[in-house]
Amino acid sequence: MRHRHLEGSQLHVHVAASLYTRPLLRKGRATIYAYRSISGEQSMPTDFTLIQGTLDVLILKTLTWGPRHGYGIARWIKDASNETLDIEDRALYLALHRLEEQEWVDAEWGITDANRRAKFYRLTTAGRRQLRAEIERLRSYNEALFKVLDASSFGARA
Repeated sequence: MRHRHLEGSQLHVHVAASLYTRPLLRKGRATIYAYRSISGEQSMPTDFTLIQGTLDVLILKTLTWGPRHGYGIARWIKDASNETLDIEDRALYLALHRLEEQEWVDAEWGITDANRRAKFYRLTTAGRRQLRAEIERLRSYNEALFKVLDASSFGARA
């Protein structure tokens, strides 16, 4: 289920866990939210089509700087996107488990800075390869998408 609300000129998109592998990737300011994101925001329905696989690549990219627990991953994505991307907890953990099954990340239990027990995820060699491939795929997709969107007339090439 997807939801949105407008706040000034900023578009907020909420992504529920049933769409956990399909977050929105947009040019400009867009926000990925869900019913219970780490910010706790909620909103109204929309009909946006979401790009496949972006949550996975965001997680893999986050782990290039070392192991992190789930909240740390979500927080880094939100901070790195200037508060634009906010991932729902359930969606994040479903994606992390899927990435573990694909052996792109592995995990071990540890203690957080707040002295709490948490599972820390680490990027594997296979995960680094997958990240490079996904970045290239997304770049190619984005380039093709904007060639179409920037076309000035029917049959014209950008």
